Amino acid sequence: MASNRFGNIFTITTFGESHGKGIGVVIDGCPANIEVSREDIQFELERRRPGLSKLSSPRKETDQVEILSGIFEGRTTGAPIALFIANQDADSSKYESIKHLVRPGHANQSYLEKYGIFDYRGGGRASARETAARVAAGAIAKKIIYPMIVRAEVEDLDKMKALIEEVMEEGDSLGGVIRCEVSHVVKGLGDPIYQKLEALLGFAMLSIPATRGFEFGAGFAAAKMRGSEHNDLYGREGILGGISSGAPIVFRVAFKPTSSIKKPQRTTNLEGKEEVLILPEGSRHDPCIALRAPVIVESMTAIVLADAVLMNRCSKI
Repeated sequence: MASNRFGNIFTITTFGESHGKGIGVVIDGCPANIEVSREDIQFELERRRPGLSKLSSPRKETDQVEILSGIFEGRTTGAPIALFIANQDADSSKYESIKHLVRPGHANQSYLEKYGIFDYRGGGRASARETAARVAAGAIAKKIIYPMIVRAEVEDLDKMKALIEEVMEEGDSLGGVIRCEVSHVVKGLGDPIYQKLEALLGFAMLSIPATRGFEFGAGFAAAKMRGSEHNDLYGREGILGGISSGAPIVFRVAFKPTSSIKKPQRTTNLEGKEEVLILPEGSRHDPCIALRAPVIVESMTAIVLADAVLMNRCSKI
């Protein structure tokens, strides 16, 4: 399986499955002498982990990170950084009775067609469990990009929480929108044509499981504006010509409703015959993926920016 690596200079390679022994990430290209503690990484993981409220998956994962290499006496050494997070509360038994079914909205059918094999336990490699490794890497990326600050949040959070409680009672799920803003932006990040900063951010966001849209600046609303309305003075628009202007960067990311729901769903088995999927009693899933997504969006943004900072050092002598 290719494409588990992201980045040009500051690169991450994630590994592991939802119900395997654990997940992890290898970070290469990180400069030496960056101050990083285990607590820095753990703080970010705490923001993402499940089981913290009734509106998230009841799966109890403490997500304790283990630093295997690349950090010595609180500083990066320049060597590859390997981080590992053990899976502690995986219950694969809930998937045995439905492993022969194509789960609507999931990757098992496409993975089977492409690779001829699929780890059905919690979605295997396709599970959003993989994003914990990205969050761990993002904690280090945030150190590199400082004083740039990345902040993401769920739009209309209070209203969303009330709606989620309603759909949970119905055995259904909801999607959501994350708004992200980068402040104190360094000028000159990003490169023209194929490495435009907004293109890299879009690529990163759409690589997160369950994302369905990326909107930069005015986004689709710009298509209904006049040039006199949309044009802005230099320094107000965050990215111009694919390169950061120094102004704040603002974008939004749309997440689909969680595919795993308690309602019966029409589907087929692996032989193509129609069946009805009913999740086993005790199945554990987020009613709204977007609630735990802000830190993931922040992490992937920081990883893009860290790579762009290092790439920018190669742009001129």
